[in-house]
Amino acid sequence: MTIWPLKFRPNKAGGLNFADDAGGFFRSDDRFLERYAGDNLSEADSAFLHRHGHAFDEIDDLSYTGFAYRWAARQSYPRPTSYVILVPTLRCNLACNYCQVSRADERALGYDWTEETVQAVLRFLGGLNCSDIKVEFQGGEPLLRVDLLERVRSFARERFSKAEFVVCTNLQNLGPAEWAFLEAEDTFISTSIDGDRVTHQRQRTKTTEKTEQFFGNLQAAVDRFGSHRISALPTIDPDRPPDLDAIVETFTEYGIHSIYLRPVNHQGFARKRFASNSSTDRWNAIYGAFIDLLIERNATGNTPVEEYYFVHCLRRVLKAGLDKHVDLRNPNFLGRDYLVVDFDGRFYPTDEARMLTRIGQIDLSIGNVFDGLERDKLSLLNENATNAFDPDCIHCPYQAFCGVDLIDDISRSARVDRPKHETDFCRRHMFIFDKVFDLIYSDEPKARKSLALWTGVSEFPSELRPVHQ
Repeated sequence: MTIWPLKFRPNKAGGLNFADDAGGFFRSDDRFLERYAGDNLSEADSAFLHRHGHAFDEIDDLSYTGFAYRWAARQSYPRPTSYVILVPTLRCNLACNYCQVSRADERALGYDWTEETVQAVLRFLGGLNCSDIKVEFQGGEPLLRVDLLERVRSFARERFSKAEFVVCTNLQNLGPAEWAFLEAEDTFISTSIDGDRVTHQRQRTKTTEKTEQFFGNLQAAVDRFGSHRISALPTIDPDRPPDLDAIVETFTEYGIHSIYLRPVNHQGFARKRFASNSSTDRWNAIYGAFIDLLIERNATGNTPVEEYYFVHCLRRVLKAGLDKHVDLRNPNFLGRDYLVVDFDGRFYPTDEARMLTRIGQIDLSIGNVFDGLERDKLSLLNENATNAFDPDCIHCPYQAFCGVDLIDDISRSARVDRPKHETDFCRRHMFIFDKVFDLIYSDEPKARKSLALWTGVSEFPSELRPVHQ
């Protein structure tokens, strides 16, 4: 019998989390580790490993084939470009103190698509090799150029079999034209609610009048379109976080029960103004407390609330193939299935790459809509787009569920070869996956209720949390 290599990590219950390269996992203890490392497995050990797909007898038997299939299913593969982020204007009617995109003043000139750029963008969209497309409009404040948004949407509706549109808007100033654009069933709203009204005003709107205007527009959007067409993200200053209960109360007041908690991004204007907010440990403490809060709330609440990213990580542990979230997949090939087109027509592999270029740290543009992609530059970036061979990652039990974010590594360290365990990305995800496994193996009724709610089952089966003694 041949055993696939096992990686392991201590857990807070005093045992060890084990996993193989295909994402098969179980819990055991130091005694099993000693037998495994010393090549002294018992018959019970061997039977357990074979039964749970961690071992095989012959290369052509079903156990070997099953493992190979599960490993392959864990790998993200390149698809045709079908998701584009378009930035028709960099101008914005707010001046948020944590702005990550280096926006321009609302009255500034030279920060919108020119007619030549519009035509080139439409040609680029028309040349895509896909039948379905998702278009996300970002800025600045994209609704400042609702005319350009309408031109793109009209073109995409005719060009593609199915088209979906997301407008990332601050919902601050909406007139008849903006409301009319947002009314379409194929168009969704993404906005920001920074916890509660006090925090939102401090970080974004600055005045009571603008704060009331935003929340009034948010309520109007919910009334007109329903909360299912609205997503909202809080941006948290780890040095001055809002009350965690207040975050949940504010979001659920508007019928939003999936909350994507994010720290201030280490990009754009925020890079200088929030330089002190680099403590991963501080953020992890806030994040962990928020997950615990949701578990307590779901234990007695009638409507479940989730933290979007935590639930996504939980589901990645339990199921292969969940690779559509571009922030977490492996390999994470850049410039393949999604691209960013900036206000000047330049291509970027991610929105964060656009931000790094805007502040002059490094030019991560990869071509433009006039001349096409710079494939040599893109290939150079993609040499580091996998964790499969990283000397830290190959020993991590969470490797199969995790990913890589080389743009963030460049932003924080100006290099892509910093030891992974020292990176912000790794430290945050180790914390998340530790907490995911603590939840999977918890016997607390409150935790198990949230686990069932977040995975869409009536009761989480014990078969999905194997233990070996």
